[in-house]
Amino acid sequence: MNLSCSQWQDNSESVKHFAFAKFSAAAEQCLLLFTLILLMFLASLTGNALIALAICTNPTLHTPMYFFLANLSLLEIGYTCSVIPKMLQSLVSEARGISREGCATQMFFFTLFAISECCLLAAMAFDRYMAICSPLHYGTRMSRGLCAQLAVVSWAVGCVVGLGQTNYIFSLNFCGPCEIDHFFCDLPPILALACGDTSRNEAAVFVVAVLCISSPFLLIIASYGRILAAVLIMPSPEGRRKALSTCSSHLLVVTLFYGSGSVTYLRPKASHSPGTDKLLALFYTAVTSMLNPIIYSLRNKEVKAALWRTLWKKALTRG
Repeated sequence: MNLSCSQWQDNSESVKHFAFAKFSAAAEQCLLLFTLILLMFLASLTGNALIALAICTNPTLHTPMYFFLANLSLLEIGYTCSVIPKMLQSLVSEARGISREGCATQMFFFTLFAISECCLLAAMAFDRYMAICSPLHYGTRMSRGLCAQLAVVSWAVGCVVGLGQTNYIFSLNFCGPCEIDHFFCDLPPILALACGDTSRNEAAVFVVAVLCISSPFLLIIASYGRILAAVLIMPSPEGRRKALSTCSSHLLVVTLFYGSGSVTYLRPKASHSPGTDKLLALFYTAVTSMLNPIIYSLRNKEVKAALWRTLWKKALTRG
């Protein structure tokens, strides 16, 4: 496949097609990376799908905490499916091209799922705050209606931000080169290909990142600050252990997700490098999505029991 922009660009028109940069000239390295990412992708899909299925089919898990966890699993499935299949194709095929419309679509869905997850993690922290700091009123305040509203708002914010950012960036002209030095159509590498002054677009990306990453994160910090204060005054060591146990999985997932996202989108532009950005992208698109179901299933007895019941029912049905 010829990656020259000349075949996709007429005179002064904006580039209509892009191509992802080849990871390595060595076919063995590309094949190894393809295998690793494919295994992580399959593990992520399987783990998240099983958790969502177990929660939906087990009435004992029809509580706010597990409702949000099911939504998180669905977001992770969408998150990885929006990026990794094309990434895998680019690693082992010369067909590394993507149309302008296809790139915009990938960016929209990636942004939608990423921003929605930021908001949902904040909603999950609020749920834990209500459960631990206001247990007597938890059942009435965290009603099904409120939980549904929080989930809808999370998805809606992701949709609005995804549409806004994608439309703003793809309203620009792209004069070339047409090669995206990345695995997928992420915002910074696409902006790097735009013509003229992109400082306003870069500022918009940074502001949205601050608002949609930092604001939910501050809400999470505030929730866990109140939780910690409540746990410290609990008279029972068993009560403290149980309270911290219900929060530990969520805290670990928050650390992985926000840690990689903050380093990627909030660090100064001068410190960006294609190699580092690719490594971070691989981490937050493949590794964290694979680890999340493992974290929740290993550290939560109710989820483990529900998973075993779901798998047992499947085995009996096939038998």
